[in-house]
Amino acid sequence: MKRLFLIAVAFIGGSMMVNAQDIADNAIGLRLGDSDGFGAEVSYQRALGSENRLELDLGIRNGKHYDGFKLAGIYQWVWNIDGGFNWYAGPGAGLASYSYDYKDKDFRRDDSETFVFLAGQVGIEYNFDIPLMLSLDFRPEFGFGNEDFDNNDLDFDIALGIRFQF
Repeated sequence: MKRLFLIAVAFIGGSMMVNAQDIADNAIGLRLGDSDGFGAEVSYQRALGSENRLELDLGIRNGKHYDGFKLAGIYQWVWNIDGGFNWYAGPGAGLASYSYDYKDKDFRRDDSETFVFLAGQVGIEYNFDIPLMLSLDFRPEFGFGNEDFDNNDLDFDIALGIRFQF
């Protein structure tokens, strides 16, 4: 009887540890990568359950001759590796727009375009005991834009994420 009790306690304790990987309800921070020329993105994650979430990333760029934005939404499944280490993957899509205006005495280019893209994402993250999460992810994106520009192609985006969890 004592042996059966110990086996039951070990089984219940082990199953609780497997399910103890709850993800944060919310996380906000920066996703730092090439982002197809858009640089850093403001990143927000919202838990949709104990093992999945939605990530929204907004990148804004402007300069002397150009400006633009890029908004991506990714649905993610999250799996625990060990302790605070998780890996995640999921599909997504986005919308981007840019405007380019360059003039000099010999050359003039004035372009603007809005386009959509499909994306997938796979990454690894570490959740610290404090409300801080670091992640590294890979996001291939396939753009559907004007064939005259570089938006109708496959881009590979690698980024480091730093987020505050609440």
